[in-house]
Amino acid sequence: MSSSKRLNRIQAQLQPNKCNGLTSKVGVKSPNDVVVVSALRTPIGKARRGSFKDTTPDTLLTAVLKATVEKTGITHKDVEDIVVGNVQLGGAYSGPARIAMLVAGYPVDVPIMAVNRQCSSGLQAIANVAQNIASGSISAGIGAGVESMTHGGRPGEGPPPPINMDTLADTELARDCLTPMGITSENVAEKFGITREEQDQLSSLSHEKALEAQKNGYFNNEIIPVTVNYVDKKTEEEKEITVTKDDGPRPGSTVEKLGKLRAVFKPDGSTTAGNSSQVSDGAAAVLLMTREKAAKLGLPVLGVFRGFKVVGVDPKIMGIGPAEAIPAVLKLAGVGVDDVDIYEINEAFASQAVYCIKKLGIPMEKVNPNGGAISLGHPLGMTGARMTATLLHAMQRKKKKLGVVSMCIGTGMGAAALFERED
Repeated sequence: MSSSKRLNRIQAQLQPNKCNGLTSKVGVKSPNDVVVVSALRTPIGKARRGSFKDTTPDTLLTAVLKATVEKTGITHKDVEDIVVGNVQLGGAYSGPARIAMLVAGYPVDVPIMAVNRQCSSGLQAIANVAQNIASGSISAGIGAGVESMTHGGRPGEGPPPPINMDTLADTELARDCLTPMGITSENVAEKFGITREEQDQLSSLSHEKALEAQKNGYFNNEIIPVTVNYVDKKTEEEKEITVTKDDGPRPGSTVEKLGKLRAVFKPDGSTTAGNSSQVSDGAAAVLLMTREKAAKLGLPVLGVFRGFKVVGVDPKIMGIGPAEAIPAVLKLAGVGVDDVDIYEINEAFASQAVYCIKKLGIPMEKVNPNGGAISLGHPLGMTGARMTATLLHAMQRKKKKLGVVSMCIGTGMGAAALFERED
């Protein structure tokens, strides 16, 4: 090898990419590319009354971490780091997460951490791992997400963290960070003229798509069966069940039926239980590594991580986040909105999802082809990792090239990641 070629190779190894999380341009392969080789999830249970109501989150996380090794055939030591997104326990979840990975068979020298960027926590975990791989500090890692809203409580329950309320008196934006999520939905609907009918139409379509996906087995490659103990509320009998599909999708969720539900956050509002995301339980795990390592291990590439971006928005209309984050990540990659084949946009509320889709001019057939959080559920810390798994398997099945995962974030943010499928 000539000295100039050797120098170029060394420089490429020292500077595999930029700090924005892009490994290389779309359509250009590099040994340093960050690729996804596995993306698995548990079914999603309805919080407090669903399949996982008697299951703690560490059990769900253990299941996906264990399945990642079993299905890929890697060794536990091939994983150099694990990052877990979790919201309701936040950073405190590092302890249960550590227990879960050890129960799943990972050795003590594999490290783990928990991250909390609220509804994007699962996606943030994936991005953290991807960026660590891109920097050269590790060659493989798992970005995961888990939430038990059964056991963690619902947003707003329990005592809030201490805040010096006096400091908010003259700072309107700071006060807006405390706006209840349902009110932010109403704010988006009012400010941007999103009608109740539009919200119910998106909600009905979400259930229709999810039911069709279940019927056709579209989730089979991403969902792992989970066996848990379940207590029948009527008989109080405990039995062992194996959960294989999501609880949430409801047959007969027509626009007419959804239109009869009352608004729950404002007497004259448009946000209902039927056009909001479901509170849920579940876990997901995404295994990432360099393209070079995937080739050495003989693992097929599900997708290439092409970029990640988080932006800030007005807290009281936090639902607009995807409309700002998606163009930002696409700009990093040098592609346009029309170049993307599939969008997974979290349906935190139908109002904000409708707004983002209309604002960006995305054809509805490109959005959440297998349903979204209104039908499937929204286990807060899991969602970003779940959406990534759903997106990548849909891209494989439909043979689509580019896909985006995006969601709004409480207190006023939006996150988005871009993935590429290869032939």
